[in-house]
Amino acid sequence: MSVPVLESDRAAGYSPHRTLPLRTEALRQLRRRRTLIIMAVLLALPFVVLVAFQIGGTPSRPGQTTFIDLATASGPNFAATMLFMGTGFLLVIPVALFCGDTVAAEASWSSLRYLLAAPVPRTRLLIRKFTVGLLFSAAAIVLLPLVGLAVGTAAYGWGDLRLPTGDSLPASTALPRLAIAVAFVFLGELVVGALAFYLSTATDAPLGAVGGAVFISIITGVLDAITALGGLREWLPAHWQYAWADALQPHLEWGGMVQGVTLSLSYSVILLALAVRGFARKDVVS
Repeated sequence: MSVPVLESDRAAGYSPHRTLPLRTEALRQLRRRRTLIIMAVLLALPFVVLVAFQIGGTPSRPGQTTFIDLATASGPNFAATMLFMGTGFLLVIPVALFCGDTVAAEASWSSLRYLLAAPVPRTRLLIRKFTVGLLFSAAAIVLLPLVGLAVGTAAYGWGDLRLPTGDSLPASTALPRLAIAVAFVFLGELVVGALAFYLSTATDAPLGAVGGAVFISIITGVLDAITALGGLREWLPAHWQYAWADALQPHLEWGGMVQGVTLSLSYSVILLALAVRGFARKDVVS
């Protein structure tokens, strides 16, 4: 049973609201090797894809056109292609890693109990950890199409965004639309981050938390491909993961994106509530 701490028992100058500053936690995570590796991979990927297109040329499939087929049309097209490639799996990994490795890693290093003995209030610890995890996740999601835009513009020039439907968007319109698409991808991945974070509070194994979130994300993608499930697929976050393409239409469509974000936020709130509830009662011994 926990013993309440009286105001007179606190150390002089101690304030629970000043423990674990956001800047301190962000710098700790930034210096970690896994952060540098993930960012380096995302930074290098557009160059790898560019080399692949230079060697093999742009794929051509009669009767079918995708963003990949139009990748070499302009810089905005190349950025959209990178976002298309990242959606579904590639961007799931950094989100799951940044949010799922944070608490479990402290436990595996046997440093979590020392953070709580500082003492950092448990809820504040979780808020700080998850906030920093989301910040790095957002940076990873933005980095991929942003570098793709720079690389594609340097290689293929600045121009309109050609669409698979045969239409095109002026570059001045395409950039805000791409920003909306990136924002949707981030909000859609919140459920992955919340799931990874929940698992991170429930286990001392970082790989288990990260791998569990990625595995469940893959399973939901497989289930979404089963058309026999009918309307039940609309309850799967994976069902809406490519709804950002509605932002890159001649007439902006919000319906699919709103449903996807609503579902992602709803699941995220439930998972975060479970994380806070479980961690508040957890006997931290590592």
